[in-house]
Amino acid sequence: MSRRVSLPTADELFRPTARRHDGGSGPRPVERPVEVAVAEPETGDAGATAKRPSGRVRHDEKMTVYITSDELMDLEHARLLLRRRHGLAVDRGRVVREAISIALADFELNGDDSVIVQRLRDH
Repeated sequence: MSRRVSLPTADELFRPTARRHDGGSGPRPVERPVEVAVAEPETGDAGATAKRPSGRVRHDEKMTVYITSDELMDLEHARLLLRRRHGLAVDRGRVVREAISIALADFELNGDDSVIVQRLRDH
């Protein structure tokens, strides 16, 4: 009997686990980007500044979010474009925290007219 451990191959580890909702197997159609104009928040009466994403710090809280493989590929593509075109070497978590910050600032500023409200109503 061999003492070698049998490990799964890369094909087994990275196999697709679900079909696309539209039945296709290729890449997902690219959605048009939504332009969001977020005004710079003003300081309040107490001189408090607007909330900013945490950036590169140690985070004490954790949240798990499940996304499709296409969404993960889109996120990774955006991360690589940020690096290639803008010289920003950031990880996916930082991109997600920035996106959340932008969406929440837009929601706070525009309420019912915010992009997040419109998109959540549409889906």
